Amino acid sequence: MADSKQDYYEVLGVPKDADDQTLKSAYRKLAMKFHPDRNPGDHAAEEKFKGAAEAYGVLSDPQKRAAYDRYGHQGVQGAAAQGFDAGAFTDFSDILGDLFGFGEMFGGGQRRNRVQRGEDVRFDLEITLEDVMQGKSADLMVPRLDPCSRCNTTGAEPGGMSSCPACHGRGEMIYQQGFLSIRRTCTQCGGRGQIVKRVCTQCKGEGYKRTDRKLKVNIPAGVDNNTRLRLSQEGQPGANGGPPGDLYVVLKVKDHPVFERHEDQLHCTVPVNMAQAALGTDVDLLTFDGLQTVKIPEGVQNGHQVRLKGLGVPRLNSHGRGDLFVHVEVRTPEKLTREQRKLLEQLRDLLPVENEPKEKGLFEKVKDYFM
Repeated sequence: MADSKQDYYEVLGVPKDADDQTLKSAYRKLAMKFHPDRNPGDHAAEEKFKGAAEAYGVLSDPQKRAAYDRYGHQGVQGAAAQGFDAGAFTDFSDILGDLFGFGEMFGGGQRRNRVQRGEDVRFDLEITLEDVMQGKSADLMVPRLDPCSRCNTTGAEPGGMSSCPACHGRGEMIYQQGFLSIRRTCTQCGGRGQIVKRVCTQCKGEGYKRTDRKLKVNIPAGVDNNTRLRLSQEGQPGANGGPPGDLYVVLKVKDHPVFERHEDQLHCTVPVNMAQAALGTDVDLLTFDGLQTVKIPEGVQNGHQVRLKGLGVPRLNSHGRGDLFVHVEVRTPEKLTREQRKLLEQLRDLLPVENEPKEKGLFEKVKDYFM
């Protein structure tokens, strides 16, 4: 399925090879222009501001950007949903602080060290209609990042960290301008106060290792397409000791060769020949509840439906089930043997001729009256 959302590079108005400074500058201009504080009551401006924030949130993160460049919006669905918080810039001063460093100037230099919740992750799982009817337990192999056990997310060998020479371990630089003291996050250590001298040999300095985690998810009976099942704290790990995000399993139900679902009802079509339709018959139908006998009444017409109560889809988070509707399709043979043709000709001569056009229904009569 093609991405329906606008390309993030187009949202920011930058080329695909834009560097971090270009991205930041483009986002700053859009944020200043469309921020809700500058455009009170303008919903279009607010949506553009949110779109720019979402795009910048993905493209400014190297891992998210790499996933987006490779897979498009699908590659960052969970990350984009978690990475952009509509309330992240409730005040115009927040933009000034995050984009221009004003927050750092006035004592916000340790913001990079704050505890952050991990990102949510989306996992698409295809199931069958049989799974919907009965429910099931499924094992998943979910790729994720786990903290490196050797360096404990520092990216350095044990004992391989040293105090930052630029800020002397404070994590911030202090500038004195007259009576004003300005504090900014140290650009060399990123506010950690330490730098890596010897890179961790296990994670190659990333602080995390990519693993496939085996998880079990219980799928209740009655789920439908796009039902989301939440596995708490099974998403990506949080930063600086923060809690992990959640894993959302999004279900897709495969089409069934016989039955079609409409909410809690099931529908199927059973063909009968002309003789069966005229005389009535019993048809054996294999349902999700075993073999059922469907009684086709005498003189049935094409499109007639037979209702089997309680054989439909279980109601999710509720009691009871819907019904199964069997639609009768009367089929006329396209080729006849001599004997079949002779018998049908005899039957034709015995049946009354009914070739007159049918009289219009009440609705059609009323419509003609007002025309």
